[in-house]
Amino acid sequence: MIEFLLVQTLNGLSFGALLFLLASGLSLIYGVMKIVNIAHGSYFMLGAYIGLSVILRTKSFVLGAFAGGLAVGAVGLVMERGFLRKFPLRALPQMMITLGFALVFRDLALLIWGGDPYTLPCPEFLKGSTQIYKIIFPIYRLFVIGVATVVAVSLWLFNDKTLIGAKLRAAVDDHEMAGGVGLNVPLISGCMFGLGAFLAAFGGVIGGPIFGVYPGLDFELLSLAFVVVIVGGRGSLKGSAVGSILVGLVDNFGKALVPELSYFTLFAPMAIIVAVKPKGLFGRD
Repeated sequence: MIEFLLVQTLNGLSFGALLFLLASGLSLIYGVMKIVNIAHGSYFMLGAYIGLSVILRTKSFVLGAFAGGLAVGAVGLVMERGFLRKFPLRALPQMMITLGFALVFRDLALLIWGGDPYTLPCPEFLKGSTQIYKIIFPIYRLFVIGVATVVAVSLWLFNDKTLIGAKLRAAVDDHEMAGGVGLNVPLISGCMFGLGAFLAAFGGVIGGPIFGVYPGLDFELLSLAFVVVIVGGRGSLKGSAVGSILVGLVDNFGKALVPELSYFTLFAPMAIIVAVKPKGLFGRD
């Protein structure tokens, strides 16, 4: 029984780590710009596809991860500056634009890489398993937890300990007041959108050896990312981290214990949390 709990907990934490890379950017984008970005899951998928292509050509996983992140980050920046900025604080046009981009990205992925699923190659030094207590657990999944931890700490230091982070928090709390005191809110919003796209795409490459990549992965993970944002609270890095861990654990244990009710075990706690705290666990008032 202890072995089962330990395995499922580690699996849940590794899944939650990937959800954090996806949902942290989505949360901050919504917190700063109030954009419900339907294309955010597409960044995860495109990052994995681009990373796969780079890895197969260069044999470098690190290069593939950063190439996928930077390429998709640039795509996100173009989306924000060229399209979304024309409709500030207008939820319906923004949602329709991002939905349109999501459908375009899926068709492009199908056209370029085809409909077959691919699994990204794992770095040689991360292959194999290690023993933890009485179980054997893949080294790569522990690596994923470590990467997400490093990213979370880096984002926390950036957000709480730097001047740019202070400006970002001001834009999240009240973008109109932030603009009134001289902050360049459009620049902050554009950079945040690009950073969110980068994190999602980077997570797509990191998660590729576990989940693979295929058309349809975008919308499968998008719903979970929104659950993380709703549970954790918009614009909160702490909320993204805690929400990702909770969703990862609940989703994993739900599928392991009652697979026929896995969606209920995930969305029922979310509904309860929203009913008690409508802004999420760490949402800003």
